[in-house]
Amino acid sequence: MYKILKAEKLAANIYLMDVEAPRVAKHCEPGQFVIVKMDEKGERIPLTICDYDRETGIVTIVFQPVGASTTKMTNLKAGDAFCDFTGPLGRPSEFVEEDVEELKKKKFLFVAGGVGAAPVYPQVKWLKEHGIDADVIVGSKTKDLLILEKEMEAVAGNYYPCTDDGTYGHAGMVTTMVDELVEKGNKYDVCVAIGPMIMMKFVCLTTKKYEIPTIVSMNPIMVDGTGMCGACRVIVGGEVKFACVDGPEFDGHLVDFDTAMKRQQMYKTQEGRAMLKVQEGDTHHGGCGNCGGEN
Repeated sequence: MYKILKAEKLAANIYLMDVEAPRVAKHCEPGQFVIVKMDEKGERIPLTICDYDRETGIVTIVFQPVGASTTKMTNLKAGDAFCDFTGPLGRPSEFVEEDVEELKKKKFLFVAGGVGAAPVYPQVKWLKEHGIDADVIVGSKTKDLLILEKEMEAVAGNYYPCTDDGTYGHAGMVTTMVDELVEKGNKYDVCVAIGPMIMMKFVCLTTKKYEIPTIVSMNPIMVDGTGMCGACRVIVGGEVKFACVDGPEFDGHLVDFDTAMKRQQMYKTQEGRAMLKVQEGDTHHGGCGNCGGEN
């Protein structure tokens, strides 16, 4: 069992947990993820690692309840435990394996959307620890939905919050902030974008016109996390890749986002039934001829 040491609500519908997992903490790197299970019959849930401490053996995860299992996870408190906490899985961020002196010659731009700030944070932190300051753009609908602000400000070279409603930071989408920074003369060698699929698509369209190489994380379409189910197939440069074993990070300018977004919709019917069961118990048996539920 993997004990939960802290369970905190960061914002509306966004939760953070510190989990005691020494072996994962010892080996994980930025960009990797874990698979968690609440009990023996629970669903396998892939979650990107938000932070880790090798000395204390603590791994931090951040998640957003979007289905039945992650909704149940919100009820877990400090002192509770996960049945499984498997990892690290996936390939680390590319720069982790690059020569640090060469990295210091590059200018990095990170763009995060919503809960995407969580997987961006350990990457920016790793760069900071190696003497590299990166510019970071974080966007959300409102100020209340921005997460990890203090932590991000502490490790970023420059931090640019954006809100859709314009009440805090830059008024508008993260893509307009990218435009503004480039138009002011900033030159970037690498952009890393993590967030909702549609956000990553438009960040890539923006960076492509400026010829800025861009990395994206395809974590949103992962299901099993080991390459066995095939649910996370993604087209990259015309080739089929699996987000969980070949990624989750890929060249954003080569990703077929339209196909990936369609794949995201594949399990909505099953997930909807599972959510009804959580909300209403065993009252949803189908047979009405309208919902398509099982008899």
